[in-house]
Amino acid sequence: MARLGYDETAIGDEAPVKRHRLTRTDLVRYAGASGDFNPMHHDEPMARAAGQPSVFGHGMLSMGLLGTALTEWAGPGSVVHYKVRFSRQTWPGESLVTRVVVTGRREEGGRKLVEVDCFLANDEGEQKVVGRATLLAG
Repeated sequence: MARLGYDETAIGDEAPVKRHRLTRTDLVRYAGASGDFNPMHHDEPMARAAGQPSVFGHGMLSMGLLGTALTEWAGPGSVVHYKVRFSRQTWPGESLVTRVVVTGRREEGGRKLVEVDCFLANDEGEQKVVGRATLLAG
């Protein structure tokens, strides 16, 4: 996989959109991989008893989906900094869409860096994760 080209990147450029329909199987797989077995993510009666309409996705699973969009675009090992805010829950059946927009470019310590704003939203435009990242470019 090629690294993001610094000289070919301009402010306002966008990474390819990545789509993922969240399933209950995703929640179970993530729980097993992460060790996060909070019942809000897999036990429907318990989630409803807690006032939720259903089980919901792990925040870190959403962050991971967005992080995958970053690394698929910029290349493995390219994420220098990544920070997000979880703004809404994700629900099984939702189609989640990434958006990554270049907001800056700079050279620092001999490295070529690209700053991006990044988002994970559903098809209705409701933002689930809002973040910023710094990517190492070639």
